Amino acid sequence: MHTRHVGKLFSRCDWWPAALLTLLLAACGQSGSSASVPGGLLAGPALSVPQAALDESLSCIGEPARSTQPTVLLVHGTAETGALEWTWNYLPALTALDRTVCLIELPDAGMGDIQDSAEYLVAAIRKLHAQSGRRIQIVGHSQGGMIPRFALKYWPDTRAMVEDLVGLASSNHGTLESVVTCNLGCAPSFWQQATGSQFITALNEGGETFVGIDYSTIYTRLDEVVVPNLDEANGSSALRPASASVVNIATQDVCPGNAGEHLALGSYDPVAWALVQDALTNPGPADSARVPLTVCAELTMPGVDQASFVSDYGALLMFIADTVGSYPQVDAEPPLKCYVTKTC
Repeated sequence: MHTRHVGKLFSRCDWWPAALLTLLLAACGQSGSSASVPGGLLAGPALSVPQAALDESLSCIGEPARSTQPTVLLVHGTAETGALEWTWNYLPALTALDRTVCLIELPDAGMGDIQDSAEYLVAAIRKLHAQSGRRIQIVGHSQGGMIPRFALKYWPDTRAMVEDLVGLASSNHGTLESVVTCNLGCAPSFWQQATGSQFITALNEGGETFVGIDYSTIYTRLDEVVVPNLDEANGSSALRPASASVVNIATQDVCPGNAGEHLALGSYDPVAWALVQDALTNPGPADSARVPLTVCAELTMPGVDQASFVSDYGALLMFIADTVGSYPQVDAEPPLKCYVTKTC
């Protein structure tokens, strides 16, 4: 057993034999403030996406089976791709630390029905857990920090496969921005990420976290996309309630002058990176007290090439603008799947 789990032996599920795990995972996943296990099979609903598409969406640098540390899965945000968001920052920074890193490409750049996109994440979690033989760590930005929670909720078997979920400017409680802009039509995932949407309501009802997983939510008070995000008590990104395994940290809590906004947190912000690295390399969630204040003087995170920064960041901005502007709009939120409404 990995040493990280020793102190949590009797509060985590991954040490049980398979037969006992089948019987006990539900109970182990809903103690304390955790969400209840939805009805249905332990493994959750059958995946409807063809296996070939699921396999094609996942790529890795390094071999999960040979890694001596947990594999890190990076999940991109809405209107982005894994390649454009992560390959010039987090991917080189993590591989420099000898980490095996995997990227997932959500269909339609995360613009479509999030319930469909979640199937890709479920398949990736299962595959990487099987290949590595250990729990994985997930780092996601915006929708990418929120969608793993949907996978964990409705596919209960994945809870024993994830060690850490680190969210960067996650849309955990939606955004008021979509409430306003979707009046004239929006992409499906924009509707679903609106504050008060059916999707967000279903995601958070019954509890927001599961015991046995460490949650680190990193947000910025300057977020102009996921709003409001001014504090832990009322902000969209923050998971509630906070606990020993659930923390919410604003980059301005570490460096009061941090100017990182929504996209910066998922691409180059040095404070966000320092908190992510802390979460991935220490037991439990991130701890701002462990982050050296010298990070406040840094302009970009490790892995960012200053010579290509403008072109790398510019390419990401251009793709987002083109994707948002060209993706077909719909006039209503996609209906909830029957496994969400418990009508299957």
